[in-house]
Amino acid sequence: MKVILQDGSIQECTFDDELGREAYRHTTSHILAQAVKRLYPTAKCAIGPAIKDGFYYDFEFDFDFTDDNLAEIEAEMKKIVKENLKLTHFTMEREEALKIMAEKNEDYKVQLINDLPEDAVLSFFQQGDYLELCAGPHVTYTSAVRAFKLLNVAGAYWRGDEHNKMLTRIYGTAFPNKEMLEEYLNRIEEAKKRDHRKLGKELKLFTLMDEGPGFPFFLPKGMILKNTLLDYWRKLHLKNGYQEISTPIMLNRKLWETSGHWDHYRENMYTTVIDDVDFAIKPMNCPGSVLVYKSEPRSYRELPLRFAELGLVHRHEKSGQLHGLMRVRCFTQDDAHILLAPEQVQDEIKRIVRLIDGVYAKFGFKYHVELSTRPEDSMGTDEEWELATDGLRNALDDLGKPYVVNEGDGAFYGPKIDFHLEDSLGRTWQCGTIQLDFQLPQRFEAEYVGADGQMHTPIMIHRVCFGSVERFIGILIEHFAGKFPFWLSPVQVKILPISEKFLGYAEQVNIALEKQGYRTEIDNRSEKIGYKIREARNERVPYMLIVGEKEAEAETVSVRRRDDGEQQDLGSMTLDQLFEVFSREDKV
Repeated sequence: MKVILQDGSIQECTFDDELGREAYRHTTSHILAQAVKRLYPTAKCAIGPAIKDGFYYDFEFDFDFTDDNLAEIEAEMKKIVKENLKLTHFTMEREEALKIMAEKNEDYKVQLINDLPEDAVLSFFQQGDYLELCAGPHVTYTSAVRAFKLLNVAGAYWRGDEHNKMLTRIYGTAFPNKEMLEEYLNRIEEAKKRDHRKLGKELKLFTLMDEGPGFPFFLPKGMILKNTLLDYWRKLHLKNGYQEISTPIMLNRKLWETSGHWDHYRENMYTTVIDDVDFAIKPMNCPGSVLVYKSEPRSYRELPLRFAELGLVHRHEKSGQLHGLMRVRCFTQDDAHILLAPEQVQDEIKRIVRLIDGVYAKFGFKYHVELSTRPEDSMGTDEEWELATDGLRNALDDLGKPYVVNEGDGAFYGPKIDFHLEDSLGRTWQCGTIQLDFQLPQRFEAEYVGADGQMHTPIMIHRVCFGSVERFIGILIEHFAGKFPFWLSPVQVKILPISEKFLGYAEQVNIALEKQGYRTEIDNRSEKIGYKIREARNERVPYMLIVGEKEAEAETVSVRRRDDGEQQDLGSMTLDQLFEVFSREDKV
């Protein structure tokens, strides 16, 4: 397909190219806007970019717009595609542009024009009767858009500012053929079934309450899941030379001023006053780790010194951004802070990458890596940032890890490596991160005695594997659709007596399993066995043990194992045979 760029030039692309996808979906958003203006002439257009997997457009309507309106708009969009309208690009003088947009009653376009620099070239695209202030890119004809779907309606503040007017955002997606569109829509439906909020409630893992928006409550089974995950984390870190610490949840303003958070992160922090002194609940664990480091004299012989912390942190998120376990206001961060000498950086980075790689392999995740560089709001000198960025880049190069550079997206104190997981539905999630920091040790005057007998400032590595433990659990719920691996399942074995008559034998089996350390439940309800089996299947339990007269007499159990489809009948087994089967399951 041919793509029109902002300067009016035309470039040949395919949908596989990022530019081609953006042009295709951006054009579809313009077709959406044109359809809306035809159907609802009083609607006001705001912005309509292409996004990952689709597009959206924000409108102001003078009536209550709902999902019920989408079918009518889709039908009009199909007409516009069939009209085969040509998209043309041109520029316009500011005064003329403001006059035209004011005449069209397009208040948001007027704002956009006024906010552009005086010498900015105003770029426009026209398709039929629809004119749009836009930098592109676009395809050349509306007929190029072959398969699209409007997905849902949401509210969105103009420019993301809660003090501005709430607009109506229409989301959609577009693909070059119906087969790709259907595949994507099926994936969306599967994602809805796997929604961690829905499964979290069904499986009794966690709940969200009005009394604490953004503060999740973990239920008994959810705590088993969380603690099992953290047991794995602790064993892994002990094996890799980390020392676990715990630092206070609240520290005074002076500490946060020293760390730079008070100046650079203040709007995300919860604060209070104690004895006329400002305090902040920690949004990050790193300053506390530096204080632990400084609690005694340090020598180069101790380095690298690896502190690990499962620290509860709080960050203020706007209510409209909260989403289940994925976006919360308090979460446990599986932090580690490593203090080390400059010559140790590359080897330690490689060691961390291998550790994180092993963690993601444990859960069957693929991932890609991004190297994020210095942002505009940052601390430190150009030389320090160059040294830090080169340290991360060289470590990745030495490991042969492919990566993309994400310019300007580093932390305010240093560059970082981000790990983006790909789940079973092909969605990506940013979880693990490695950040190299020259600033914090300097600001806290952390030191160690070097081999030369002189005092030196260490470098600090910030590092997480899961990221937010709560968010990681949400990702796991959706990745596995609630069917957790045997080692991670809150209930590993469900014992189903055929009737109350065999409860005694079920108890004997249960005791034997618990002695071996397995997590079990007995369904002792006076329900038919078919009902109990369906319930256990809905609970995603890895193994069901059915016990009745035949099993009680032979001291066996009838075993059913959960697989990717229906339960698999493994037949009758003694407990020793069952334990042999369990021994082949993955361990913590």
